[in-house]
Amino acid sequence: MALARSCRAAFAPIFSSRQLHTTSTLFAKKAATPAAAKTRRAVPDLEPFTLDEDVLEDQLPAEDDAGEPTHKYLQQQRNMLYYLRLIEHEMPKLVAYRKPFVPPDSSLPLIVRSISYGGEPHPAAAKRTIVVPVARLPLKNEAAIHKFKVLAGVRWTPDAPTDAGVNAEESGGEHGYFKISCEDFPKAAMNLKWASDTLDRLLATANDSSETFADIPVDTRHIEARIRKAKKGGHIYGRQTHRPSLQDFPKEWLPAPKPQAIDEAGASST
Repeated sequence: MALARSCRAAFAPIFSSRQLHTTSTLFAKKAATPAAAKTRRAVPDLEPFTLDEDVLEDQLPAEDDAGEPTHKYLQQQRNMLYYLRLIEHEMPKLVAYRKPFVPPDSSLPLIVRSISYGGEPHPAAAKRTIVVPVARLPLKNEAAIHKFKVLAGVRWTPDAPTDAGVNAEESGGEHGYFKISCEDFPKAAMNLKWASDTLDRLLATANDSSETFADIPVDTRHIEARIRKAKKGGHIYGRQTHRPSLQDFPKEWLPAPKPQAIDEAGASST
């Protein structure tokens, strides 16, 4: 019959076995053991270990400590309070750096537009766009303005681009607007430099009077395609533009009339 663990612990002194030795050598060893144990157990006098309770007090969790979500909420409140203090005490000091707004004059016609994502890295953050009214560019005469429009191609529009920041009531838009952008280079300054250099080359070529491009009309197909795509009424036939005919083409492009057709036209007139 097996006893329970609690019962066996109670009867342990009774059932413990005793080892009996009859030899004198074992008794001698047993008699010498306590003295040897006392000598081995001798411990030198050491200084008592002092425990700093103040140090351990911060490491032990308090009974009334809040959970992690509560600590995060309190941290958010501290950050908000920090910025509120900045607004209250530091913002009024910026009044000393206030400057009146002076509209740009004719010597600064360029409008440079950039894109920012709040400091986060983005490939489009290096893009730079230049918008300028053609009437404010240093072009010599009407022939240079016409040549500039022909060379600009789809970058010229009669109206200001919607994302250029130009008000419709501003002056200088009688010859349209020119827009050019670049995002091929990794740095914003490099993209702006390329766009500015391209505009300078266009101006130098337009002011060159050796070739005026007077016989080449300004291409407006990109404007008509944009109006048709918007579908705001201008795409309906006859509203935006008339149907092209032979009168719209330069006379130099038309084929020369045949002599027989000229004789027949003269005979019919007589």
